[in-house]
Amino acid sequence: MRNPKKIQFARALRKHQTDTEAKLWHYLRNRSFGGLKFRRQYVVGPYITDFCCVEKRLMIELDGGQHTEPRHEKYDARRTESLRKEGYKVLRFWDHEV
Repeated sequence: MRNPKKIQFARALRKHQTDTEAKLWHYLRNRSFGGLKFRRQYVVGPYITDFCCVEKRLMIELDGGQHTEPRHEKYDARRTESLRKEGYKVLRFWDHEV
């Protein structure tokens, strides 16, 4: 069952995307990347992913500097493992790589 509060929060995130997310979205939207449909701020279980191609079960996550903090690293590792158990491949990039 989809969580209405999580969906509402994802919509708010879409409206307030980071510059890095906007840059990458420019290349992923409208099936511009390999004809694949990507969704941004897509809800999967208890998580909101940055970009998701449901068809290929592929997620792209963009990480800023806060992700170097130990608590974020642990959370990201748990989150990635959970998403992998759901059959998703998770690719992570640092903001400066985009």
